[in-house]
Amino acid sequence: MLVHSRFLHAAAAVALAVAYSAPVHAQQAGLQVSLVEGQGDEPAAGVDVIIENAEIGFRRTVRSDANGMVRLDGVSTAGRYSVRLGNAPASEAVTVALRANFTSSVTLRRNGGGAIVVEGHRAVTGINAVNAEVSASLDKAELVALPIEGRDVLGALVRLPNVVPSTGFFAESPSISINGANGLDANYLLDGLDNNESFLGGIKFPVPLGFTRNVTVLANSYSVAYGRTANGVVNYTSPSGTNDYHGEVYALVRPGRPIDAASPYPRRDLSGNPVGESFERYQAGASMGGPIARDRTFFYANFEYTRDRNVQVVDAPALGTVANVTGHNEAYLGSLRIDHRLTDDWTLSLRANVGRVTVDRPGGSLGGGNVTFPSAGSDQQRFSTLVAASASYSGDAWSYDGAVQFSRFRWDYARPKGEPGPQATVRDPSGLAVAVLGNPGYVFNDLEKTWQTTHRLQRKLGAHKLTIGADVLHSDFALLGGGNPDGNYTVDLTDAQLATLAGSGKGLALSAQDVLSLNPAVANYSVELRPRAFGTGQTQLGFYVEDEWQVGPRLTATFGLRWDYDSLTGKGGKGADLDNFAPRLSLNYRPDARSTVRFGAGIFTGKLPYSVISDALQRNTTSPGFVSQLRALQAKGLVPAGVDLAKVTFDGNLAVSPACTTVSACPAPQQVQALRDSATLGEARILNPEGYKSPWSLQLSAGYQVQASDTLTLSADVIYSRSHNLVRLRDLNAPAPFTPNLAALTDANIALLKAQPDNASRFALAQSLGLVRSQADADATRPVALVAGGARQITVSETKGESEYKALILQVNKARGEDAYAFRISYTLSKLSNDTDDINFRAANSNDYSTEWGPSANDRRHVISAVGYLYPFDGLSVSVAGLFQSGQPVNLVPDARIFGTQDLNGDGASFGESYVGNSDRYPGAKRNSARLPWSATIDIGLRYTIPASDGRLELSADVFNVLNTNNKSGFANAATTSNQIQFGGGAPFVQRNAGPPRQFQFGLAWKF
Repeated sequence: MLVHSRFLHAAAAVALAVAYSAPVHAQQAGLQVSLVEGQGDEPAAGVDVIIENAEIGFRRTVRSDANGMVRLDGVSTAGRYSVRLGNAPASEAVTVALRANFTSSVTLRRNGGGAIVVEGHRAVTGINAVNAEVSASLDKAELVALPIEGRDVLGALVRLPNVVPSTGFFAESPSISINGANGLDANYLLDGLDNNESFLGGIKFPVPLGFTRNVTVLANSYSVAYGRTANGVVNYTSPSGTNDYHGEVYALVRPGRPIDAASPYPRRDLSGNPVGESFERYQAGASMGGPIARDRTFFYANFEYTRDRNVQVVDAPALGTVANVTGHNEAYLGSLRIDHRLTDDWTLSLRANVGRVTVDRPGGSLGGGNVTFPSAGSDQQRFSTLVAASASYSGDAWSYDGAVQFSRFRWDYARPKGEPGPQATVRDPSGLAVAVLGNPGYVFNDLEKTWQTTHRLQRKLGAHKLTIGADVLHSDFALLGGGNPDGNYTVDLTDAQLATLAGSGKGLALSAQDVLSLNPAVANYSVELRPRAFGTGQTQLGFYVEDEWQVGPRLTATFGLRWDYDSLTGKGGKGADLDNFAPRLSLNYRPDARSTVRFGAGIFTGKLPYSVISDALQRNTTSPGFVSQLRALQAKGLVPAGVDLAKVTFDGNLAVSPACTTVSACPAPQQVQALRDSATLGEARILNPEGYKSPWSLQLSAGYQVQASDTLTLSADVIYSRSHNLVRLRDLNAPAPFTPNLAALTDANIALLKAQPDNASRFALAQSLGLVRSQADADATRPVALVAGGARQITVSETKGESEYKALILQVNKARGEDAYAFRISYTLSKLSNDTDDINFRAANSNDYSTEWGPSANDRRHVISAVGYLYPFDGLSVSVAGLFQSGQPVNLVPDARIFGTQDLNGDGASFGESYVGNSDRYPGAKRNSARLPWSATIDIGLRYTIPASDGRLELSADVFNVLNTNNKSGFANAATTSNQIQFGGGAPFVQRNAGPPRQFQFGLAWKF
């Protein structure tokens, strides 16, 4: 096998230094204790250390080695561990909570017969004395104290460095971006096991606050035990039962207006969909944990329910209907974890999670102007089930942990509210759409079933800890997609026909059949010819080895090598990508007991989202005309010679539009099948004849941490990441490049263009000036002509995109200790440049990606996150969370009021542009060349507890955006509705959206 180019990067990185320490899979963790002598920092060898966890009946006495180190691996994340010298009283023990997939560190100083705590790992406030991982965490206490809308843990992660609210590429995209990248590029884990819906890459089971003990974001230089991402990782650790019963019952309400501030712009519900001022949210839930058999078997159960209310307006006066419709979103989230200590060395765990999330689209819109009737409304269903079992062994020399998980995810994006049937889009005599009735008009119903198993075996050999591990994940997909097999009609009604419908008195009960029975004129009629379910499987393999070498009492070097395989890379015209070897190295040097210097470098391999393959199947065809186009492209060298075209084509969904003048003249859907091979497509997508490569990145990091006092920790990190093989689109049949005549873009010509009576006149004048090109002229330059049964654009997903991220992160973390306050402050100076933001991103001009290199949609140069916790007196806590961000990039696009069109080069719209926005830019403008202003949001949370019935009653109030700032960027949003797309040429700024205005949330909980 030839050496892959990434090995050159890897070799260079290893020459500088490359990779890591292995955290534990499943629900297990590790603990490292360092002992130093007296007032110096010499290692204390041969000293007994007692590690206890009274909450689960665990006790172990371990003797420190020649480097003064004690190490336990494969231990449970349940309860809290106390660590003390063997001859020290229990009062001098330090307490530490562990998180999944990480080895926490504690340093003790031996001082006569006792011990003084020098450092203990407390979420993000501790010192990482094990490896080079750049990460930050929020534990349960911090999450509970923070003002968090709707108990949404994911949204709370913007309080951590390297995390910002995300501009996504569909409404339900993850609401965060790590390192400025697409939120779908991150790997989401629950107890170290997969929690991604693999169709696009978002979260499968939305882990609620009640089932989160700790959540960690890993941004750079993490262990070889983590895979399937070239970007960041979000790892949730679930809570567990202990020897004491504990839990809570809560209710939470967001009452909305008139308490909330008014805003002309939509807000977002927890699913990311827009809602109006009528929006209300009600939540309730309960959790409980405790022993089934003391010191042996424990349980923890959690259930949470959410119901949203949102009033929308169906605004169709032409049909005699202006009425409100009410939608109700619902979420049922249930979780159970059981832990059993089989012996002192063996632990078994079982976890189950069931999520039932429904997003209601009742028709209408937020503030009028929408003409969708309830019959064309739909429900989005996101149903998830995860069941995982794990086992771990923690011995003196050997340790092992392994797990198996089954998950099921049903994503029915547009489940019709009514019976199957045609859709009718009604236009009045002016051509304005005045009603949509009958059916959502499309189908997207994806089913994903996944099995995963992970195994890790460790052996201690003197100063070395050797690890081998395996991570195997297989998913099967079935997608029922496409248009409407019963037909979608766009019809033009006369004034008399409109009056007939308005006078029927049916109001919101009007149906598509009521419209079609009038036999109106037809402007367009489309029928889905292949309403079929199809799919394939995806197998991902990961194997790794590493050596954690305790070079001395102050230096740990970890060398690792991981190999990843993704079966989706084997789709298309070439074989699978098999050379994904990822070497990594981590160095952790401790100058003294209170500080550490870290360096990491390595190769990190990602995965392909299944949608890359699914889109190439769904939007594909094997019609003779299309195959003839591919052969012609092959003859011109635009499709590799020797590629079997049968491997890259597929009979996917296919909608055709037969010509007809009236409804009665339109052929019935079953009669349209004869057009299967003669229908022409604007765009068809095939599997890539050149095959696919797995995304990968070269990551480097260096950092310094110091515990300035028992409660104050300071840190500084610099990180670098260069990513390759990112997904983007290429048109194999692209027209010749077109560059607008910038010399003609004078003020006088612009004024003349604006003065034209309509867009057709503007376009004709702009064309004569050389500012636009017609679609016919563009088509004339395409390599192959459009033929019956063929396609104008023939696109492929290619893995050739790149990105570069550079960041400096400064942090100050103050734990509470004996004080009445605590805080965490982080500042990130960063820059992310790339030539693709999403799998549907395409170059503006004839596949010329050399002009696309620019700031990412989620690039922020400056981010300041400041969170303070005040405890004025017993029972009251106040949290103040501020997030201050420099503005996001703005892409400047053409204005049809000047050019008569936004498609200046005539290459036509791409399917993916409905997610990423217009790909053409204003003449002369570079990609994302402008910036929005800074954003500033300050939230306040109040918690007051009083004793109540063997527990405590907690009253809470949260105020979000307390200053009611009108933020134009810096909030989670969809690309197509954000303010990041503006008209170029000095046009006035148009605000389309805003961050949430001031909002209130109130809660009551009984905790015991």
